[in-house]
Amino acid sequence: MLNTETPHPDHGQLDQYPLPALIAALIDDQARAVQAVRAAAPAIAAAVEAMLPRISAGGRLIYVGAGTSGRIGVLDSVELHPTFSWPHERAVAVLAGGQPAMFASVEGAEDKPELGAADLRRLYPAPHDVVLLLAASGATPYVLGALQAARKLGAYTIGIANNAGSPLAREADLGITIDTGPEIISGSTRLKAGTAQKIVLNTLSSALMVRLHKVYGNLMVDLQPTNAKLMARAVRLTMHATGADAAAARLVLEQCRFHVKVAIVALLRQVDVEQAQAWLDEADGSVRAALTK
Repeated sequence: MLNTETPHPDHGQLDQYPLPALIAALIDDQARAVQAVRAAAPAIAAAVEAMLPRISAGGRLIYVGAGTSGRIGVLDSVELHPTFSWPHERAVAVLAGGQPAMFASVEGAEDKPELGAADLRRLYPAPHDVVLLLAASGATPYVLGALQAARKLGAYTIGIANNAGSPLAREADLGITIDTGPEIISGSTRLKAGTAQKIVLNTLSSALMVRLHKVYGNLMVDLQPTNAKLMARAVRLTMHATGADAAAARLVLEQCRFHVKVAIVALLRQVDVEQAQAWLDEADGSVRAALTK
């Protein structure tokens, strides 16, 4: 039996726990997700090293999963645009059962490898694309079908699974195993297995974006300010990075459509936003490099 499906040895009477003990047990078990991800840190670092040249060359991030794993992949893909101004078309997700499966279980969708292969092929993956495939079991037929299709088409594949020795981690170009063990509610991999997958994707995509100059210091300077909250955040980030007051920061941001990177360079180098943008373009989007021009 897979570790993720094995009944937890420590909580056989879970349904009889007093409420405070039940809450504590559920929370404490989640902490093991962090431990499992930490143990996988070398593989995660290797994945970022492999992803960087491919994505820098114009490749896409393609996420594949079923059920909870698929929804976690969709979440990571959609959040890259507002957080890092990453183009929508360069972070796409394939979910067993299609869009309806985001909101309701689509029975049987994950059991057919040919559906995973077909959904993946419709994206026309190329050698510079990176396909991130997630499955708690590491053996979901839909995901394995997508894996085989991606490899045949030359895309780089990263398999993320929660069971050691899984075919997904073994057959991908690079495997990341986050061995979270038995779930406190037997087989419910939406719990710490899902938490661990979310941490891995957060780490992979965030580290990648840092290396792609989407971050200055630890400031997210390439965000998309699409609402009042994010516009206020852009002002605060610019103030923090430059020491400018709110009025000066907002004035320059308004001149460059609230592009924080441009505002930082313009304020620190005391140039107009056109010159600041030109230096950023020459520096491949690196604020640090643009400040030395």
